[in-house]
Amino acid sequence: MITPALTKAVEAIMREASERAILPRYQSLSSAEIDAKAPDDVVTIGDKESEALLTARLSALLPEAAVVGEEATFADASVMDRLKDRLCWIVDPLDGTNNFAAGNPPFGVLVALADKGDTLGGWILDCLTGRFCHAGKGTGAWIDGERVSATTSGETPPVAAISMVFLEQARREQIREHIAPHYRLVDIPRCAAEQYPRLVLGTNDLSVFERTLPWDHAAGALFLNEAGGFCARPDGSPYRVDEFERRGMIGASSKALFDDLAERLAALG
Repeated sequence: MITPALTKAVEAIMREASERAILPRYQSLSSAEIDAKAPDDVVTIGDKESEALLTARLSALLPEAAVVGEEATFADASVMDRLKDRLCWIVDPLDGTNNFAAGNPPFGVLVALADKGDTLGGWILDCLTGRFCHAGKGTGAWIDGERVSATTSGETPPVAAISMVFLEQARREQIREHIAPHYRLVDIPRCAAEQYPRLVLGTNDLSVFERTLPWDHAAGALFLNEAGGFCARPDGSPYRVDEFERRGMIGASSKALFDDLAERLAALG
């Protein structure tokens, strides 16, 4: 189902959203164009207009597929129910919104296609650099038209980007005491459109995610797995977009690195 023609069409739609709704407002947002969604989480006019464009274009491209967009779901949580029993586009219209709103990179657009909870295709656009990553289930991972394979950083200790944004304080302390000493910790980019490529390109070896919402992770998890890395729940079970209430996931540039970190996390209880 994930044909070159489909990928070409999705890429064109994503670039249109970036060029029309997002980039013209980069570093030029007014305060009236930024709204708070939750503590430490905002939405901008760029998010809203990008999602409207993506929803219309993707719906026209594949009329039989529903659309699950981040902002539509924020307005109506029942939109998530579409993931359980339908073919669905999953849309993050502006990934890395906090960075974008502050006038900083990175930020991007994420689109995935899933059927009854199983991700079939994923597409990742870096708005500023134009880098385009994509993957289809069983067909490999690609960056700017070149097939890619995940590579480790080669560093000792391995490089880990561990998100603690959504962790309880006690869990953060456990991570700092029992996990951090085994890795070289680096800052997270707060942008899945950047984090997943880092795991494939050898910039980072590992990343740990607490919140695993489908628009943040569907495209990237598939991309990493198709590149030969390993992305799954800490118990090794696969990531499914219809299990959006589950927390916790590890992305790794190799299965060995995944297993080592998963074992350490399991020991924490």
